[in-house]
Amino acid sequence: MVTVWKTLDIWSQGLLWAHLQILSPKELSLRQSCSARPGVMTATDVVNYWQKVFETNGIPEARESSEYIVSFVLGAKTFQSLSSKSLCTPLTVAQQEQIQQLSNKRLERMPVQYILGEWDFQDLTLKMRPPVFIPRPETEDLISLVVEEESLMYKKNSGLCFPVSAPHPVILEIGCGSGAIALSLLCKLPQSRVIAMDKEEAAVDLTRENQLLLWGPVDFIVSNPPYVFHEDMASLDAEILRYEDLDALDGGDDGMRVIETILVLAPSLLKDSGSVFLEVDPRHPNMVKDWLQAHPNLLLVLRAVHKDFCGKPRFLHIQKQSR
Repeated sequence: MVTVWKTLDIWSQGLLWAHLQILSPKELSLRQSCSARPGVMTATDVVNYWQKVFETNGIPEARESSEYIVSFVLGAKTFQSLSSKSLCTPLTVAQQEQIQQLSNKRLERMPVQYILGEWDFQDLTLKMRPPVFIPRPETEDLISLVVEEESLMYKKNSGLCFPVSAPHPVILEIGCGSGAIALSLLCKLPQSRVIAMDKEEAAVDLTRENQLLLWGPVDFIVSNPPYVFHEDMASLDAEILRYEDLDALDGGDDGMRVIETILVLAPSLLKDSGSVFLEVDPRHPNMVKDWLQAHPNLLLVLRAVHKDFCGKPRFLHIQKQSR
């Protein structure tokens, strides 16, 4: 894509090559910071090198981009947080290769947030991935405005002669993206209830992932998923077919499409010994039992089948086993 970058070939054995030739003395002068031995690259050397490559290719914030990538590979939040020892320790070949792979993405103008797969917002570290909107620093002020307003409302209520128990605030975020606003508000106002919505499924999924990342796994998953066998859909009452959302009913050929998706996701969402409670078709208990036995890696076991008021097997209790 960028002609200048195409002239830079590979990193090998800790050496930088260009046009299949060793770097010139002028280029090697970038490596003075820690008096590194010839052929050895330190974090400082690599940051300087990639800064120059980025600048040559017109990449914005060249220095910052280089520092973020190198510090990420070394397990640090920022380049400034690295110790002097870390800055002068020679990088391994694997580290250099990872830095090159990430830097290649930056040369394609991929935002650093997507390259690293995470970014800090307020006091949170959130997952990031394209195309979900990246939260901007100025949005942190929006959080402060909401928190200040809630504080004023609380003080106003406390100053009354007969204070009324204030209800917990309910907050709706429209266009949640990565969940940066919603999750920040929930951290700042833990007594609140926050509802996050977005028209893009990718954004809702990422918000959900970040929520789990911050608050950890859950004790229970409860769902009344679409479980009607597709062939049975046509025989449903006209009231249902004409007015209800058929996607909320149709579970695919065997009624298991959404059920299987829930069970695949459950182990990563549940605490050890956590449970899944599902409403299903009466034909499903044995099907689910067989499916779980065919997927032992999920560590899920069918603990109980409960009947509905008509005496039909309708509800499943599935439990996650400890490793």
